Amino acid sequence: MIKKGIFLLFSLFLFNQNVVKADEGMWLPLLINRLNYVDMQKMGLKLTAEEIYSVNNSSIKDAIVSLNDGFCSAEMISKEGLLMTNHHCAYGFIQNHSTVEKDYLKNGFWAMSKMEELKNDKLTATFLIRMEDITQKILSQITPGMTENQRSTKIDEISSKLAAEATSNTTYTATVKSFFNGNEYYMFVYETYKDVRLVGAPPESIAAFADQADNWRWPRHAGDFAFFRIYMSPDGKPADYSKKNIPYVPKHFLPISTKGIKKDDFTMVLGYPATTDRFLSSYGVKMLLEQTNPSIVKIRGMKLDLMKADMDQSEDLRIKYASKYARTDNYWKYFTGQIQVLTKLNVIDKKQKTEEAFTKWVNETPKRKEIYGNVLNELSKTFEDLRKYNVSEVYYKEAINRGGEILNYAFQFKDLYNELKVGDNQEKINSLTQNLIYAAKQYFKSYNLETDKKITLALLEMYFEDVPKNQFPLIYEEVIQKKFKGDVKSFVNDMFEKSIFSSKDKVLEFLIKPDYKKIEKDPAYSTMVSFFEKHEEIVKPFNQAKLDLEEHTRLFIDGIMSLEKGKSFYPDANSTMRFSYGKVTDYNPTGQKNYNYYTTFEELMDRVDPNKQDFDVPEKLKELYRDRDFGTYVENGKVKVCFITNNDITGGTSGAPVLNGNGELVGLVFDINWEATSVSIAFEPELQRCINVDIRYILFLIEKYAGAGYLLNELSLKK
Repeated sequence: MIKKGIFLLFSLFLFNQNVVKADEGMWLPLLINRLNYVDMQKMGLKLTAEEIYSVNNSSIKDAIVSLNDGFCSAEMISKEGLLMTNHHCAYGFIQNHSTVEKDYLKNGFWAMSKMEELKNDKLTATFLIRMEDITQKILSQITPGMTENQRSTKIDEISSKLAAEATSNTTYTATVKSFFNGNEYYMFVYETYKDVRLVGAPPESIAAFADQADNWRWPRHAGDFAFFRIYMSPDGKPADYSKKNIPYVPKHFLPISTKGIKKDDFTMVLGYPATTDRFLSSYGVKMLLEQTNPSIVKIRGMKLDLMKADMDQSEDLRIKYASKYARTDNYWKYFTGQIQVLTKLNVIDKKQKTEEAFTKWVNETPKRKEIYGNVLNELSKTFEDLRKYNVSEVYYKEAINRGGEILNYAFQFKDLYNELKVGDNQEKINSLTQNLIYAAKQYFKSYNLETDKKITLALLEMYFEDVPKNQFPLIYEEVIQKKFKGDVKSFVNDMFEKSIFSSKDKVLEFLIKPDYKKIEKDPAYSTMVSFFEKHEEIVKPFNQAKLDLEEHTRLFIDGIMSLEKGKSFYPDANSTMRFSYGKVTDYNPTGQKNYNYYTTFEELMDRVDPNKQDFDVPEKLKELYRDRDFGTYVENGKVKVCFITNNDITGGTSGAPVLNGNGELVGLVFDINWEATSVSIAFEPELQRCINVDIRYILFLIEKYAGAGYLLNELSLKK
């Protein structure tokens, strides 16, 4: 399950005029005609640029969906609001509907009519209406003497005004994003739908076959897909859930090709990649490899071990913690791989050579030296400043804020505490109380006290071992040291015993008659407040260093772009719509073994092992294989399950469509390979691959396994 990125190796731009491969880069659809269209045509694109991105006419961009503001990507596949994404993107929502009696993770779920579709709280589907280059509107009001804070304030002011103008008298929202670290700015206008219902999903054993062993690997045999349906009000506008709502009618939905794909076919991916940092300096990569990633891997590894031990003891706990475990494991494995791959690829050395080449170019003229001569020294100093606080920052986010659940949950009562303390707005107090009552009922569905106690203890002990002591919260000296003589275990046991936030019954009882003093004195709440206050103190110099980094990086990138004025640069991913293009291809990561570009149903069945949880599949799938009941989804006697391309993608692109040259859906993005875990920092076209489910395997599972062939009647199938 993917998370990745973008960086242009400067030295290659410097010495090779034709270096930018057509399959590298996550590009802005607005600029497709100017920057990419000719190359895409040469590779096999049959569409016009207007058919991919248009403001005035229906285009492919109108079928591309951002789920929960970029959490995952998705696409419209019918005129009745049917949406497809990955099973791992839908995982938390499937889990939320699951119980021991109705285990949709284990058995799958299929609504056989629209009436059976399941409501999902906190799931949104967002469409891009248009994007606009507003660089000059912003930079024309930025003066050279501004500090970074003044610059940021001015940009926010201009952005807010432009966004308000763009959305006046509409149901739209707008946001302004920085590109190339503030050298360019674009505005994005969106429309968001909030009634999104679960339609269908295969069992986890099919969707994530061999998941723990295969995640971030190729070959793969996972049917990683799920269906939702978007609903709108009867007048065609976004609306909260209502039985009166009707299926959304998209401006465009994707036709589906049943012809299949072959090696060297053109492929295009459109989605919402999260973040990349391919202009990161060697100093930044060093901090990543020496501090950031090892800390994340250590913390998440501990959480996984403790969750897994408890999940293996209880079916109820397995369901409760399934989604949490999957999210934690996904990034744990990613950051583990990134350490290995960045090291193996000698990325620090490559970036140092880039910086040497940059310095040589700068020193060629006095004017360049005046503008860029000190930028690398400033970058080096800034990363030294960041390193002083970086471990503490990582540990706060990973071991405290995302660590023991009781701490984060208690802190969600902060707004109620503040209102109760002031005590002059009973309406607001009542509203917050009702929201917290609802949230408590949801939260404790997926909570186990003993599991949380183990995790909280382990991560607090790890925090006090690894974070610099001068960055400890006050509670360490004032409570843990004084009252508990430094015994963190005794402190944690006492906190769980006395806190109202360790039990649903305690929370609901408290919310009948809430009292700010009870929140204030609660050991979980006061512990989290202590960590938060220390973090606020530490984050000031840390954020100042990040502001300085933004300024120096902006100048560094400006230098690169000044050096190669004739080149087409692509910006780092930042959760805005992008497209990448490439081709279907095999790969040979070691130079010794070549991996084919596709996998088959037969290979999947050869791997089935009933004695291994991740390697077994439902009996019905085995029957379909034994009976050779493959329907029309066979190619040369084989049902293809997954395939790979060299499209450039990263996290957030999970669930995005893979399109052929005619703009037809041929697959669904769900992962990258192990060698691609470096991709947020550097793209290696010979090694990195985009892993996709073949659309024909999805159709086979819908019709033959799920018996939900009625859904196929909604689709536009192209032979």
